[in-house]
Amino acid sequence: MKPTDIMHLTFYFDFISPYAYLAFHQLPKVLEGLSYEVRYQPVLFGGLLQHHGQLGPVEVAGKREWTYRQCLWLGRQLGIEIQMPAAHPFNPLPLMRLAIATDAQGYPSRSVCDTLFKFAWASGNNVSDSTHLAALSALLHPVRSPESEEVKGQLRAFTEQAIAKGVFGVPAIQAGEEIFWGLDALPMLRQYLEGDEWFKNRAWTEAGQHPIGIQRKRFQSNQ
Repeated sequence: MKPTDIMHLTFYFDFISPYAYLAFHQLPKVLEGLSYEVRYQPVLFGGLLQHHGQLGPVEVAGKREWTYRQCLWLGRQLGIEIQMPAAHPFNPLPLMRLAIATDAQGYPSRSVCDTLFKFAWASGNNVSDSTHLAALSALLHPVRSPESEEVKGQLRAFTEQAIAKGVFGVPAIQAGEEIFWGLDALPMLRQYLEGDEWFKNRAWTEAGQHPIGIQRKRFQSNQ
């Protein structure tokens, strides 16, 4: 891929993730000077976790506190306004469905994503409050009902499509056949898009084939 080509990227996200919020705002800065287009695809983080048999970071004691502290610090370092919502984790479904409903094809614009991300991560509001959600809907003028079966089905389909392509968490950015996961992968993404030859070596292309030494059984709750 040449830096002069128009690069088509897919940004997989869930408004529940503070890292997705930070990556959303950092992406244009990291890719400055490159020619690219981004398609924003909502996916359910909970659906990804369930598929892979994992807990979310804020569902693990200790990791929860660290996640919040690190994200607040990262916002400070990156110059991105961030304020914890009234409660977290929150139910992201209303925001995700609203985002999808603003576009006939289900892919919200960057402006729509910006509005909803800022509501979740820069307002300090109760994200689940119906009054706030109604105000957001009035502001964004969805072209379909967020509660329609069509929109609900599309969110499920978007999540299943992402899983089929290898997405296991958010934020994730797809460039060609490659998936770059996490805020800290943005510099790696830039190097890849610039055509760095390193990404063609065997260490990169065969990393997933490395032998497994031991494998733990997944914990299953009796509850």
